[in-house]
Amino acid sequence: MIDLILYKTYADLRAEAAKTYINYLWWVIDPILSMLVFYLVFGLLFQRGGEGFVAFLLSGLVIWNWYRQSVAHAGGSILNGKGLMNQVHVPKLVFPTVTLLTDLTKFALVLVLLLVFLWISGYPVNASYLALPVLLVVQLLLIAGLAFCLAGLVPFVPDLRFLVDHLLHLQFFCSGIFYSVKDLPAQYQGWFYLNPMAGLIEDYRGVLLHGTWPHWGRLGLIALGSTVLLAVAISFVHGRDREYPRAIR
Repeated sequence: MIDLILYKTYADLRAEAAKTYINYLWWVIDPILSMLVFYLVFGLLFQRGGEGFVAFLLSGLVIWNWYRQSVAHAGGSILNGKGLMNQVHVPKLVFPTVTLLTDLTKFALVLVLLLVFLWISGYPVNASYLALPVLLVVQLLLIAGLAFCLAGLVPFVPDLRFLVDHLLHLQFFCSGIFYSVKDLPAQYQGWFYLNPMAGLIEDYRGVLLHGTWPHWGRLGLIALGSTVLLAVAISFVHGRDREYPRAIR
């Protein structure tokens, strides 16, 4: 199954790149244009932030976009794989796994660009960078848990895709992309951290911009919850492997 996953990931990346004239460059240009729009609106038009706001904004957007795109894409991956599914038996866990690897590859390129931008902008590598791989693994666990869960449920409840789009939109504004938790009234700050992406984005900014270590306790809770969700989701999808072709006809 590993060979199938790697081959399909490679094939999907090549097929996606072949759809445009500039091929792989769109993986870099698209997020840059997206971040530029937000900067023009919030940084220049509304004059939010101040010194360091560009680094603050971009670090949040890059991390958020990986989460949003992976969850949205992988959520419909089994449903979208019905063409192949009707021709040959493929373990259904392959579809969300391939989607996650595809988005992870594109995110890696954007992350490298973000790090280079931060270094040029006066945010050097520091000791807390040792925590960066931990943050990436925890976020990947969170993404995988949600992605496999949605991938397993959407073929049985197709309308769930539309609800997920709205929930992701709401979560975007509740994740501190444009503001810090310190800007919120004290009585709401505890609720803010119920959103795991809010805590992760704050920890990323601490490492990349301020040279501080993540909140290990909160990070551990996110990792634990994500691992449990991922295990349940994998069990659900694997247990219904033969039911999906009938569910999505």
